[in-house]
Amino acid sequence: MKNRLKVLRAERDWTQAQLATALDVSRQTVNAIEKGKFDPSLPLAFRAARLFEMSIEDIFQDEVAS
Repeated sequence: MKNRLKVLRAERDWTQAQLATALDVSRQTVNAIEKGKFDPSLPLAFRAARLFEMSIEDIFQDEVAS
C-alpha cells in the first residue's frame, strides 16, 4: 500500500517519534508504514486521517495491478 505519511510528517517538521506518539504507536511502526513494509490497521488509518485532517484515501492508496 502506498502512502503519503512521510511527506505529510515532513511538511509539519515532525519526527517519526513525534508522529508515533500522536498516533499511539511505536516509532518502528511509523517507519515500517512509511517504507511500505506494514499496512496500517483500519483504526490506525482513521487516527492518521483525523490527525492530518484528511480522508484515509488521501493518505493511503491501494496498489492495484492493472
